[in-house]
Amino acid sequence: MTTAQVVIIEDEKAIADTLIHTLEIGGFAVHWFATAGEGLEYIKNNMPALLILDIGLPDANGFELCKKIREFSAVPIIFLTARNDEIDRVVGLEIGADDYVTKPFSPREVLARVKLRHSKPAIKASISLKPVSGLYAENFDYYFQNQALTLTALEFKLLDKLITHPRQVFSREQLLLSAQNHQDAIYARNVDSHIKAIRTKLRAVSAPACIHTKRGFGYYYEFT
Repeated sequence: MTTAQVVIIEDEKAIADTLIHTLEIGGFAVHWFATAGEGLEYIKNNMPALLILDIGLPDANGFELCKKIREFSAVPIIFLTARNDEIDRVVGLEIGADDYVTKPFSPREVLARVKLRHSKPAIKASISLKPVSGLYAENFDYYFQNQALTLTALEFKLLDKLITHPRQVFSREQLLLSAQNHQDAIYARNVDSHIKAIRTKLRAVSAPACIHTKRGFGYYYEFT
């Protein structure tokens, strides 16, 4: 059985050493990089089970690096940050992160979060799978055969969350994390209405019906 690989991109060696020791004891193989450039290059050529990403890096902003990674990979990303502002947590989740840990952190908590996330496989080219689904994102909308779905901001965030994590089931509450700033998304049940609207817009442009319901759990996207 292949050992799951975790990539750490963190410029503080003491923090990295703590994480490496904890994760290796937990049974993971760990690759550490001190800069965004080195970490990005490795991820492009490999498929780790999970990425722990610091926001404050010497050569790049962690948010921007996350966006670049999401262009070709759906590897689970846990942000590691000294920031504790709600807006930073929301921004991180909205641009594609799966979780976050605030410094100072408990190594055991990080290990628990990694174990929770690592079983979700990294899937390369999530957005760039245009030949499979025909759907692609541009200017905060999705298109099918050059026809815009004319999604609202909330609908775009929900569909984008599903498409960039294919085959992963999200509960209504998890999907709402992609719409934190929208007052019309206060209640989890509202997600049902928005998913229905997205499906209607997909049908209107004859796009494949790729959003599926996992009864009792939530929704997931399956490329056809």
